[in-house]
Amino acid sequence: MSRAARYRDRTGQRRRPQWKDGDTDKYRPSYNKSPQSFSPVLLSNKHFNKDSPVDECVLAAMRWGLVPAWFRENDPSKMQYSTSNCRSESLLQKKSYKDPFLKGQRCVILADGFYEWRRMEKEKQPFFIYFPQSQGGQVPSQQNTLKTESDQKLDQGESDQDDIDWTGWRLLTIAGLFDSWTPPSGGETLYTYTVITVDASPDIQSIHNRMPAVLDGEDEVRRWLDFGEVKSLEAMKLLQPKSSLTFHPVSSFVNNSRNNSPECLQPVDPTVKKTVQPTASSKMMISWLKTASPVKRKNPDEDTSAKAPEENLAAEKKTKPAGPLQQWLLGTGSPKKPRT
Repeated sequence: MSRAARYRDRTGQRRRPQWKDGDTDKYRPSYNKSPQSFSPVLLSNKHFNKDSPVDECVLAAMRWGLVPAWFRENDPSKMQYSTSNCRSESLLQKKSYKDPFLKGQRCVILADGFYEWRRMEKEKQPFFIYFPQSQGGQVPSQQNTLKTESDQKLDQGESDQDDIDWTGWRLLTIAGLFDSWTPPSGGETLYTYTVITVDASPDIQSIHNRMPAVLDGEDEVRRWLDFGEVKSLEAMKLLQPKSSLTFHPVSSFVNNSRNNSPECLQPVDPTVKKTVQPTASSKMMISWLKTASPVKRKNPDEDTSAKAPEENLAAEKKTKPAGPLQQWLLGTGSPKKPRT
């Protein structure tokens, strides 16, 4: 994840962000993320360490669904309205979003892609939407795919590996806002985020009239996160529809957030009425994701992604042939059922 989330600082130097202390234990990869789950976000380290430069970034695990700092209940689930998504048009109109936005609390949500649904006559067809991938790109194994049906539901290391460019799946970079909330009665601070949405680009309008505010390229990511150099009103200009995405239809298997396996991403023919059923191996994966304990690191600079069975981002095995799912997503294979 750290290597896939490299960014450029103000000088143009590419840097690899480290995880905020303790946050690797909070994040669990998923093929089918829904609100209230924890996702990896990229943000300025100055939000946590006042002595850090604004353009130094860090990875943090935050819960999807913004809880405003001023919320006075002790249980965040008692919020009476959804904050999973925030319309770009409402940033300066609603206190929940205006306060963190004007404070520079901008973040970038990292995901393989997101799901969206096209309304049909009697049902809805889900699609997986993501950045086009190079032929060398690998299967989306970071497994952080957002479900955004609508606005309502919706450092540096010192090892030699750090100098190797990331050639795996290109992560989708989505503009977001975050806030920190502490229970009035005291307790641990909870960091949460909201996905900013904009009008859909022409190529996405056939699926839905809204889309996440995608940041396309390292320069846009840097400008969105650099709240010291790029002020709020200037940053708003980055919130535009993007036509740089691609997509394919997937099975209604993804409609149930408890389904969490590669079948969620499998391309399907929408004219064939068939629902993908979970395989024995995918059921085992779901069980593992629910019960696995965090992988403990020997030292803070060690890249643990290769140790966790579900995180294959760091496992770039050049001698290993492309798997069926990778072949489907790259359009080079036959539509056989995937194995996990």
